[in-house]
Amino acid sequence: MERFSSAKIGLGVISFAHGHAAAYCRRLLTYEDVALVACWDDDEQRGRAHAEQFGMAYSPHLEDLLHNPAIHGVIITCETNRHAEMTLAAAAAGKHILCQKPMALTLADCDRMIAATEQAGVKFMMAYQMRHDPSNQKIKELVASGAVGKVGLLRRRHAIPVLFDPNFVNGPTRWHFDPEKNMGMFMDDASHATDFIHWIMGRPVSVMAEIGNTLTDVAPDDTGVAIYTFAGGAMAVLVNSSVMLAGENTTEVYGDQGVIIQNHDDLPSTNVTPPSGAIALKLYTRSHPQWQDLGVPIPPSHGERIAAAPRSFVDCLKDDTEPAITGYDGRVSVEMVLAAYQSAREGRRVHFRP
Repeated sequence: MERFSSAKIGLGVISFAHGHAAAYCRRLLTYEDVALVACWDDDEQRGRAHAEQFGMAYSPHLEDLLHNPAIHGVIITCETNRHAEMTLAAAAAGKHILCQKPMALTLADCDRMIAATEQAGVKFMMAYQMRHDPSNQKIKELVASGAVGKVGLLRRRHAIPVLFDPNFVNGPTRWHFDPEKNMGMFMDDASHATDFIHWIMGRPVSVMAEIGNTLTDVAPDDTGVAIYTFAGGAMAVLVNSSVMLAGENTTEVYGDQGVIIQNHDDLPSTNVTPPSGAIALKLYTRSHPQWQDLGVPIPPSHGERIAAAPRSFVDCLKDDTEPAITGYDGRVSVEMVLAAYQSAREGRRVHFRP
């Protein structure tokens, strides 16, 4: 494929329906090797406003964006149920793709997206910011290196307070809890945590879950807990809520040789100023039986993590390397969420197909 070692990579944005699109663009404007070329949005007022804000051209016609030779890759940030449609169109036009989470609402759509991008020979990457977070990367490194030995239990709390926010509930982003466009809040947000669990622990073999409304009734669901099991017997507990005002602890990893504790790594825990002396990541091991501060800084905001996602996409285009988070990864995350919904709906353990 074309190499971009000296020229700027031209990017286009497919819809500003998802709020993360603006966070990506603000960060991309600071990169000397990127040009934000153009955007499309089916909401013309929204599209033109963001185009003016970020210095892009706007067109109400998607084909204008996809056939623009100055655009090498696109960022798909439309409603989730349209991800497959936009991915197929972008792949057919030869554009590389950074896709917002979740990948799709069905495994059939995930498979269509994977097949289309592979056939077209374009790069496809999921925008899961948790993999670009220094604290999470350190957890991955510690587990992979055997620092905590055999992992028996991982717990991840990934939450947001948005269903308490009238601007979200009544504003233009309310499509997030439209069952047709995004299924539910567990699908929308727990997909971050399922990707994290898959990244750290591998693909699970079964799940048991409870998903429902606990404090609100404006969305199909506001809270969910899922317990994933793995072939070696380990478990991972996912706690997701869209009605969590504040929090601190986000991840715990318990192994037979050590323990990892992570704090201040999701929105409720970064919205509140951490207490004096707060530690982002600490490690306890048999060989060093006291807590070690691993020196990972607490980011100034959750937005810092979100904005970090496109850098890896730009680099994989420049260096012609494999995307850090593939279509297969996106599919597994969706598979894990859908199985949790099935478990909650049917009141039973659900097994994943080999």
